[in-house]
Amino acid sequence: MMDIHGWAAHGAKQNLEPYIYDAGSLGSEEVEIAVEHCGLCHSDLSILNNDWGLSQYPVVPGHEAVGRVVAAGSQVKGLQIGQRVGVGWNADSCMHCHECITGNNNLCLGATPTIVGHRGGFADKIRSHWLWAIPLPDGVEISSAGPLLCGGITVFAPLVTFGVKPTDRVGVVGIGGLGHLALQFANAWGCEVTAFTSTPSKADEARKFGAHRIVSSRDSAEILQAANSLDFLFITVNTPLDWTSLLKTLKPNGRMHVVGAVLEPMPIPAFDLIMGQKSVSGSPTGGPATISTMLEFVARHNITPQVEHFPMSRVNDAIDHLVTGKARYRVVLDADFT
Repeated sequence: MMDIHGWAAHGAKQNLEPYIYDAGSLGSEEVEIAVEHCGLCHSDLSILNNDWGLSQYPVVPGHEAVGRVVAAGSQVKGLQIGQRVGVGWNADSCMHCHECITGNNNLCLGATPTIVGHRGGFADKIRSHWLWAIPLPDGVEISSAGPLLCGGITVFAPLVTFGVKPTDRVGVVGIGGLGHLALQFANAWGCEVTAFTSTPSKADEARKFGAHRIVSSRDSAEILQAANSLDFLFITVNTPLDWTSLLKTLKPNGRMHVVGAVLEPMPIPAFDLIMGQKSVSGSPTGGPATISTMLEFVARHNITPQVEHFPMSRVNDAIDHLVTGKARYRVVLDADFT
């Protein structure tokens, strides 16, 4: 019997409670990781509340876990006991489909999300397939690294996937958990960066994160002043906006890319797409190779999520802090099991 101690919700919109479960025998390709820190993400809230209709209770949230490998199955490759690694949105994938063998494991139809039908990182230990336990390079700040494994890769992967160039002009809508990282990545990538925010008080912080220009995301007239200026526009928010005006900020061949889980339909005028040869796209997180590349980029450019720390024993307080919009800009839980 292998007991793991964690925090779980037993139904939608319920508080987390102490939870002990038997993890069973370690699989031959699995590693077990002693959790040191775990980020709290809006996706954790969505799974806790069953907003996406995917949740399987009891839910142990936490898909931005950082810790040390404490056990490894007989077929684990490339990892050592004691090595510090991170586990993000996925804990496993089939390893044999076209997506997996081409390095797009995050698009595998058989992928196992870390917190859907699997126990996450709000616990003293977490398990994953060895390929999804990503080594953390020297130069990455360990205590704040967790949010990179979901929020970070969500905004880094599109820069790689869609070939964003250092000479491009990039916009970021929403200066929050995703957006503040997108600003840092785009700036370090070499791009001219425009931040779109609904909160004027965030302007100075946006500049600190790398924005060269600030635009109100709630003022259509101000958005239109940026018309025909951007090659790539990140949408990191999950709320409806003036999509028609935002689309007009793109240059010909520009792309509006959605990484915020907007639950309402997005009306997009076909004529604007056609005449400007513009694109609208979306993406999830990223595969293990891209996550590893991101972490090397983070270490090289000294990119760090702005985080607030809570002990894991105060997880419900941390969730309330996030729900009420007080987080600036990511929350990390520090494991304090005794």
